[in-house]
Amino acid sequence: MGAVKRIINTRIIKTSVLLLFVFGISIMAVMNDRMAAVAASEIEDSKKIAITFDDGPHPYYTEQLLDGLKERGVKATFFVTGMHAEQYPEVIQRMSEEGHLIGNHTYSHLQLSNGNSEVFKEELIRTNEAIEQLTGQEVQYVRPPYGTWDKKFEKELNMFPVLWTVDPLDWCSDNVSGIVQKVISKVKENAIILMHDEYKSTVTAALQIIDELREQGYEFVTVDELLLD
Repeated sequence: MGAVKRIINTRIIKTSVLLLFVFGISIMAVMNDRMAAVAASEIEDSKKIAITFDDGPHPYYTEQLLDGLKERGVKATFFVTGMHAEQYPEVIQRMSEEGHLIGNHTYSHLQLSNGNSEVFKEELIRTNEAIEQLTGQEVQYVRPPYGTWDKKFEKELNMFPVLWTVDPLDWCSDNVSGIVQKVISKVKENAIILMHDEYKSTVTAALQIIDELREQGYEFVTVDELLLD
């Protein structure tokens, strides 16, 4: 009888272990499915936007902005003038090294007009060369000053214009809270925010905007990712 009981107890133990193993596998499968569902939901809920900065780089304020972006793990797009790129090459190099997208804003912030098409084109080429020499990367995106553009340059220079959807006019105001609210109230998914990294108030406002919009579920990306997605 003792031998029989031992056999029965052994079978019970083996059966219990097997059931626990199967139960554990089932629980893990359910948890993995739930985690995958949460991850998919987060991807679907992620609303991409781009924050962009024109006219720089500035030798002090752009560095402050880059510090804030690095701290937050956020990538931005900088449309720089060739003149400032040549004056502050170390800032351009830092932008590139930290993963920000650098675009062309002409050499001297020249607005395209009927009579200066060739000069405008020369400024684009000169600025491209200045940026490429510092970063080793081809420049494909341009923000034409004041939004004035001619599509012929897209084919001739293989460059693509990037305008904007939200403009808080930060260049003419030092009211940080006002700048922030203008952006927050107008921003939508796939928005492109226009700002200028030459002002202390812009740096402060930009970082507040990033913090608030990330809390609302927005993800900041460079304009190429936004346009090509």
